[in-house]
Amino acid sequence: MLVRGFNEVIDLRLVSVFDAKELELVICGTADIDLSDWRNNSEYRGGYHDNHQVIVNFWSALQHFDNERRLRLLQFVTGTSSVPYEGFSALRGPNGPKKFCIEKWGSPASLPRAHTCFNRIDLPPYTSFELLWEKVVIAVEESNTFAME
Repeated sequence: MLVRGFNEVIDLRLVSVFDAKELELVICGTADIDLSDWRNNSEYRGGYHDNHQVIVNFWSALQHFDNERRLRLLQFVTGTSSVPYEGFSALRGPNGPKKFCIEKWGSPASLPRAHTCFNRIDLPPYTSFELLWEKVVIAVEESNTFAME
């Protein structure tokens, strides 16, 4: 039903060149992400804290990401590339407000994994900035999403 209504408004041939993630970015736009707001409204688990080297490297990587890659990371972790109008303090989970969360998990050989319902990224304890960059970029750029039917 939803897809049929969408197709009545927009010619399917025009959007068929996009995957679901790209289509969301096209439809929702690409607002600039405020990294300070994002960081100030994040929490850490599993032994991570704001001054932990992995966390320092994570935020440093985000500073070097262009805005599109930041949006893709946000989409990877939360399921949407949209920042709430009120900023990151207004992120929501299934039961109300839910901060962006980075949890220590896995080994340095692992890719990060996301729990979109909980706005959480499980980030392995990478031993260098370069390794963190490589693994996060792979996870964000190569992850799959659901298909619209």
